[in-house]
Amino acid sequence: MLRQLWEHDLAWSFRRSPVTVAAALLALACLGGALLAPWIAPQDPFDLAALDLNEAFKPPAWSEGGLARYPLGTDNQGRDVLSTILYGTRLSLGVGFASVLFAMVLGVSLGLAAGYFGGRLDAIVMRVADVQLSFPAILIALLIDGVARVALAQELHDALAVYVLVLAIGLSKWVDFARTVRGSTLVERGKEYVQAARIIGRSPLAILGSHVLPNVLGPVLVIATLNIGIAIITEATLSFLGVGVPPTKPSLGTLIRVGNDFLFSGQWWITVFPGAALVALVLSVNPLGDWLRDALNPKLR
Repeated sequence: MLRQLWEHDLAWSFRRSPVTVAAALLALACLGGALLAPWIAPQDPFDLAALDLNEAFKPPAWSEGGLARYPLGTDNQGRDVLSTILYGTRLSLGVGFASVLFAMVLGVSLGLAAGYFGGRLDAIVMRVADVQLSFPAILIALLIDGVARVALAQELHDALAVYVLVLAIGLSKWVDFARTVRGSTLVERGKEYVQAARIIGRSPLAILGSHVLPNVLGPVLVIATLNIGIAIITEATLSFLGVGVPPTKPSLGTLIRVGNDFLFSGQWWITVFPGAALVALVLSVNPLGDWLRDALNPKLR
């Protein structure tokens, strides 16, 4: 089994691309640091009892005045910057994966239905998609978050902030999946195997799930991989603008926003290190999406 996986076309394509291998290793390091944050982080930044304001604005350990227990320094609340990065990466990755999964499920479902059934359903879905494409995704996410803030009480919104953020980003990204899947479904529904399934009496839902969906998953996986990086950047942008997760649950975008207030007063490490972590995280995901797109394209093999 392992030998077959090692000799597969995707594995061969992966091994011969040093950039992809490096990106995969970096992505694994980011993912491992996020998942193991409760065990490897020097401090729990969410535990207010463990914070000491007297140790705020400590520089990195190698700078004058730095402490070894704070390798990357501390922020304005005395939180260890390395710990906040690990926990912030965990939250950013969680929001990115969850929002892309939500967008994929919604977009694939609507794309399959629009492409297979056509008619009025197809027209409605595609017109909604066209209208949404006329606005930047960040504006759609801001609109949805703003509606949630008006509809929910402040305490309830803070408690549901992560879920609102996932919903906002997911609803701004479903169009990519829907349009791609619709086009592929229009091609697949006229093929002989779909016609044969109709003749033997299989239901449309069974045909879509058993026959059409497996044949349109290739482009969907590529879009999902590419959109993870975009979703992480969108979450960071919303949090930087102050409409993402609350300060008590810092993501990388929140950490950059907090550090930005002290950037020109000499505490550069509060924003530089979270910013570098965000860049590394996105740069590790995007090359994987590019590789997967090329590897699944038979014209480039």
